[in-house]
Amino acid sequence: MSASERESALRAVDFRGDATIETADGAVVVGFVFDLREGPGDPALRLLPADGGAKIEIPLSSVRRVELTGKDAASGKTWENWIRRYAAKKLAGEAAGIDCEPIEPA
Repeated sequence: MSASERESALRAVDFRGDATIETADGAVVVGFVFDLREGPGDPALRLLPADGGAKIEIPLSSVRRVELTGKDAASGKTWENWIRRYAAKKLAGEAAGIDCEPIEPA
């Protein structure tokens, strides 16, 4: 695995949405990458498949391509943005609370 491929794998771990991983044997797996296991032996990406199946571990040596394909669930949801929306509602005389916004549109 080249340095750029390893960097792509590490970006998938930091991403807060689903990634699509293509392996050397042509398999394509979509899921949330939650860990890069390193230590003795081959490092591996660990992920939760989008279809809800059991956790999967994919050795980095078998990863051909990694794409960040899902929506980043936390994109644009910084503390500063939350305070700005809260203050705007209060100033407009609307009810403003600490309730979360839904991740998926209703």
